[in-house]
Amino acid sequence: MYSIIRTERTARRGVLETAHGKIETPFFMNVGTSAAIKGGVSSVDLVDLKCQVELCNTYHLHLRPSSEIIRDCGGLHRFMNWNKPILTDSGGFQVFSLSTLRKIEEEGVRFASHIDGKRLFIGPEESMQIQYNLGADMIMAFDECIENPSPYEYVEKSCERTTRWLDRCIKETERLNSPQKLFAINQGGVYGDLRVKHMKQITAMDTPGYAIGGLAVGESTEDMYRIIETVEPFMPVNKPRYLMGVGTPSNIVEAVSRGIDMFDCVMPSRNARHGTVFTWDGLLHLKNECHSRDCTPIDEKCNCPTCKNHTKAYIRHLFKSNEQLAGRLAVMHNLYFYNELMEVIRNHIENNTFFAFREEYSERLNRRIKCR
Repeated sequence: MYSIIRTERTARRGVLETAHGKIETPFFMNVGTSAAIKGGVSSVDLVDLKCQVELCNTYHLHLRPSSEIIRDCGGLHRFMNWNKPILTDSGGFQVFSLSTLRKIEEEGVRFASHIDGKRLFIGPEESMQIQYNLGADMIMAFDECIENPSPYEYVEKSCERTTRWLDRCIKETERLNSPQKLFAINQGGVYGDLRVKHMKQITAMDTPGYAIGGLAVGESTEDMYRIIETVEPFMPVNKPRYLMGVGTPSNIVEAVSRGIDMFDCVMPSRNARHGTVFTWDGLLHLKNECHSRDCTPIDEKCNCPTCKNHTKAYIRHLFKSNEQLAGRLAVMHNLYFYNELMEVIRNHIENNTFFAFREEYSERLNRRIKCR
């Protein structure tokens, strides 16, 4: 399923095989929450934006239109006209983020729909059944995602519950005779000893992939990097490693340097819809007055459809005029940028120059470009 082509220190370059094609690693998954990228970008567009994998949201698709409808329409690939790999999350993060609307039990989680308040239940078996209906290539185990920081005693019990739920997820995928690749999720908050203990427990269960969950949910960047460094030595070398919900271009560069292969985040599309775009020189805010007469592309180095055809002045005008095209053009640029960033990272690892690239670009990608 996963083979490593080259390493540079802890950075890994590989290939992940799925039922819908091979994925070059490291890679970024473009987040299509409800089987669509927010900002009016279609699956047809994603091909031109160098997207390898789309991530869809189990919780949202379970509520609307329902996994049964998607199953009856041929699964997510046919439903959204995307013939490349898809990963679905378990719904755990969304359910646990409902806070006052949910109740955690050993069987699973009872919660109220954020749409109509209807009382619902998802446990490990239900999550696997929903993801089976959706037909994704890679699926996530149902876990408990906690806030950071949380009390040590609660986090320890939560990890134990997540391990029991993983066992149930494995048994349910076996019952379904599912060909999908199940990823186990490491939890443990910001406590290094709990992270290591939990990673040892879940790696003993030998799933096709492993994720680090529960980060980028309130802890500092330093804590996030510390946890990755603490857990990485205990992750299987021959399995793909997924850092969930992360992050900025700089976060990705730093996580790749610490041995991570897979990423997802709503940041590129969310920021774009509010006028903030990523460039090789840092972040740029398109709504600023200084761009009103700037007839250059967002990034001179970028070859995305937006930069090839439109100027900052035009896109700023669209934002100021509340034209929907503004968000679409900005989202297309940001997704292309993220996917190209991953391509550049892969090439540098192959050429044994990744850490030199990291030295030059990690902080550079994070800075804000000031108006002149």
